[in-house]
Amino acid sequence: MSPALIIIGLFVVAPILYAVFLSLNKVELIGASSFEFRGLDNYAKVALDDRALIALKNTAFYVVIVVPVQTLLALVLAASLNAGMKGEKFFRIVYFLPTLTSSAVLTLIFMWMYNQNGLINKFLEFLHLPTYNWIGDPDVALIAIMIMNIWATAPFYMVIYLAALQDVPESYYEAAELDGANAFQKFRHITVPHLRPVTSFVVIMGLIGTFQLFDQSYIFSGGSGGPNNSTLTVVLLIYQYAFKTLGTMGYATALAFMLALIILAATLLQRKFSKEETLY
Repeated sequence: MSPALIIIGLFVVAPILYAVFLSLNKVELIGASSFEFRGLDNYAKVALDDRALIALKNTAFYVVIVVPVQTLLALVLAASLNAGMKGEKFFRIVYFLPTLTSSAVLTLIFMWMYNQNGLINKFLEFLHLPTYNWIGDPDVALIAIMIMNIWATAPFYMVIYLAALQDVPESYYEAAELDGANAFQKFRHITVPHLRPVTSFVVIMGLIGTFQLFDQSYIFSGGSGGPNNSTLTVVLLIYQYAFKTLGTMGYATALAFMLALIILAATLLQRKFSKEETLY
């Protein structure tokens, strides 16, 4: 076990312990390193930091919208592909293509599409619908990122659901059909209950991924979190404090630990609720 323990100690335990040390100090790592012990001041400072509160609000709004929508969309896509429709293999490939695309490349493509004279606004004009300044308007910038990420991540979870659907006994559907159940009733009373453990896994993975939103927000805003802090997320704020502002590495580490605790709490709550549901 020694090789594994050494690797875990060097690359997991030691960085965590060092991060704890940094979070309790005012740290300057550029040039001559300096440390000034602050205790829990870095953690208390979060409540007084307006940008931290804005980032937390944006991240929470993003999580609350994206996780349920991408989970439901993935389930519906998987169920439709599992129903034996024509061209099933072709649609599986087409649906999964967004997941194979680099996140940075995907963001740049959508930024081109979101341009005021881009493809999406042209399509909206064709339908005689209102157009938007997707990148420059604070009211819609975060929503634009949500749409992009739902489109990109739902196919990944769709594949997980497709694998799980293979384990649902076909005899259940046949019995329900003999009892006069329609397609929606079979989906609601057979498919969804049998996929609860998988749904729990998908939601937990979605929570972890959405709370850690960084690259799309960084590229969209050029690293600023704009316009008007509308795309500022907690991880982007941590990056700004850690590498863009002098003397705030300790505070950035404290923010990172608080984000980890929030993710842990959200994950445990989801697991608790999913276990309660399986009792019925």
